[in-house]
Amino acid sequence: MNTGALQGIKVIDLSRVLGGPFSAQVLADHGAEVIKVEPPQKDETRFWGPPFKNDSAAYFSGLNRNKQGISVDLTQAEGQQILLKLLSDADILIENFKIGTLEKWGLGFDDFLSKKFPKLIHCRVSGFGTDGPLGALPGYDSVIQAISGIMSVNGEPGGEPLRVGLPVVDMVTGLNAVIGILLALQARHATGKGQFVEAALFDTGVSLLHPHIPNFLWSGKVPQRTGNAHPNISPYDAYKTKTSPVYIAAGNNNQFEKLCNKLNLKSLVIDPRFDTNANRCHNRTELKQILEKKLSEFDGELLASELIHLGVPCGPILNVDQIIQHPHTQHREMIVTIGNEYQGIGSPIKLSKTPPSYRIVPPAFAQDTLHVLKNNGFSLAQIELLIEKGIIHQHENSVIVTTE
Repeated sequence: MNTGALQGIKVIDLSRVLGGPFSAQVLADHGAEVIKVEPPQKDETRFWGPPFKNDSAAYFSGLNRNKQGISVDLTQAEGQQILLKLLSDADILIENFKIGTLEKWGLGFDDFLSKKFPKLIHCRVSGFGTDGPLGALPGYDSVIQAISGIMSVNGEPGGEPLRVGLPVVDMVTGLNAVIGILLALQARHATGKGQFVEAALFDTGVSLLHPHIPNFLWSGKVPQRTGNAHPNISPYDAYKTKTSPVYIAAGNNNQFEKLCNKLNLKSLVIDPRFDTNANRCHNRTELKQILEKKLSEFDGELLASELIHLGVPCGPILNVDQIIQHPHTQHREMIVTIGNEYQGIGSPIKLSKTPPSYRIVPPAFAQDTLHVLKNNGFSLAQIELLIEKGIIHQHENSVIVTTE
């Protein structure tokens, strides 16, 4: 059942790979009708495996639920006419074409789309934005992690720069796209007009460099890799115990005092080397040695539970299997199912009156082409002709109903 706040909003998702599809899935989870338009060669992430199921990778599945899937060759004039028909009553267009592609087709926002569809919100996800020294150049998450400085602050002290082990730039760019789209929807309530929304991976990468950029702007010192340790807070690091490691994040003096009391290290609270956060940061190596010597007497998971219940942020370092099975993951509905064939990550955006819903499994390639085109005014004869010309594609199991 569709319970989302965006019921009645129609989204045309022309994007591929991650940032764009992820943003469209967020909108879909919250009630929008999303039509995903794939090129004849399919979204690349259908091939980004293993693992695979039904000729499609888990990677694709994680970004495309709650969408109807069609395939249209937009490089052809007749395919572009289909797109315009879909946009005639759409609220949002999401795309991540190479910059200049829509303009080459005569479908640029400023020159055409904004005039033909004044209420349309056009969101573009790109690598570097439209203009500037790197404008219009291609970019993937890892490249942006490299060029934006993220890799320079990630890794062990003295080690090599390291890619963050998840596509954090792509994911946050997708969220930035959603924020921009929702802001544009709000502005449309006042003006009646849509607008162009740009979400660039480069901008996202730079924006994620907190606190490193503020630290540099104030100190002039280039941030270095600190491993698991926080550059501004101590103790805020991974620590060995008698059993499994834990992460302790004592962000203030009160939490540090509670930690010391629990570990029977009360003298550290008044020790001039450790009595303020600034002093603890200055003497972080010595502090970590003292703490780990004492922590070697404790069971990691048990201690983590006891500390967090005392008000000291602390957690065991779990793997993916363990966090999926964690009772709080289940309680927060962060692993969701649709029928018997789909499992995925639940929405982290919780609304009390208009919660997200999980209604449609990720589409097989072109599975909804016939249904969507019929619902958007195409006759069966037109659909058959478009298939013959190779303008649209249908799923191998699709059947054209012979009655209008």
